[in-house]
Amino acid sequence: MTDFTKTRARFRLPDGVIYLDGNSLGPLPAAAAERVGRTLEEEWGRQLIRGWNSAGWMTQPRSVGDRIARLVGAPAGSVVVGDTLSIKVYQALAAALAFNPGRKVILSDSGNFPTDLYMAEGLIATLGQGHRLKVVEPEAVEGAIGDDVAVLMLTEVDYRTGRLHDMAALTARAHAAGALTVWDLAHSAGALPVDLLGSGADFAAGCTYKYLNGGPGAPAFIYVAPRHADTALPALSGWMGHEAPFAFDRSYRAGQGVERMRVGTPPVIALAALEAALDVWDGVDMAAVRRASIALCDLFITLVEAECPELELASPRDGACRGSQVSFRHPQGYAVMQALIDRGVIGDFRAPDVLRFGFAPLYIGADEVRAAVAVLRQVLDGRLWDRPDYHRKAAVT
Repeated sequence: MTDFTKTRARFRLPDGVIYLDGNSLGPLPAAAAERVGRTLEEEWGRQLIRGWNSAGWMTQPRSVGDRIARLVGAPAGSVVVGDTLSIKVYQALAAALAFNPGRKVILSDSGNFPTDLYMAEGLIATLGQGHRLKVVEPEAVEGAIGDDVAVLMLTEVDYRTGRLHDMAALTARAHAAGALTVWDLAHSAGALPVDLLGSGADFAAGCTYKYLNGGPGAPAFIYVAPRHADTALPALSGWMGHEAPFAFDRSYRAGQGVERMRVGTPPVIALAALEAALDVWDGVDMAAVRRASIALCDLFITLVEAECPELELASPRDGACRGSQVSFRHPQGYAVMQALIDRGVIGDFRAPDVLRFGFAPLYIGADEVRAAVAVLRQVLDGRLWDRPDYHRKAAVT
């Protein structure tokens, strides 16, 4: 049984702050500064370029990938870390399309994160082979999987509402129709149990700066099902994905297995912070995280609906049908969130009217939920949000 009192002690959380935005950026792991400092001083500072070998920098993308693999139901050797989520989505989608050359439809839904749709649009334009992106409502996805679909590309947890897709069922439906799947785990990894191997997913990608707490700009990861690993086309044929980078061949030869999905030089310092963040997950049971997450979200919904009836629930009420976040709607949602943040309750806002609250049991408990709702009630009852500065939108909402 996971002891969340112990995991909470492994984060640096500012006094007087209730942090309900780990679904957007996880908090600082207490050990991250020391781990990054050691990378700077002892590895880069003393070993200089020798660190690529002596400090293991060159193999970090695989070793860190294996640690993430445990959290997303993937076997060792099937996950590699590096680059950004957008790049990894691009690679996964390109490889999936190459496996299905006779079909031209990429099916996604309106709850997918926009960057995934942007990358699909860009890839379609680059390929110039007549592909098209078909976007339907989340509830219509299963019925839209026809014999023209090459790839089903979905974010497992809707970034706005927290709505959870059934990965296993939709993957089975896609495969039965002759399509492949690409899953975005940005709001899944570290939030709920994921079973990539058991579900039969073909490809997946995810970020590490949300529930995995790897820090702002932390590198992304990509999963390639073992059955595809030695034949998937990496699309971005970077030096680090070459079979023998230091042979300096003039022509590209794809590396073995998931290694071929490496592109650029590993972000060593960022990977050091991520390693410290993943240390927190050692011994953590994802089933226990899920139970605690559902309980916290259910408590929040119950209290908000009792205390703040002017808010409209935008997330599924059934905990089994949502991720680890709860969203409510309010016509002045942005201003309300700024007032909350000013009073130490940090969530975020998504256009046009959604207040988002993330619940990470590693550092959030029932006491924080109750306190957050009390502040929310004060903000709404006193119209404390109705100040000009709370209405002026910042660059990041």
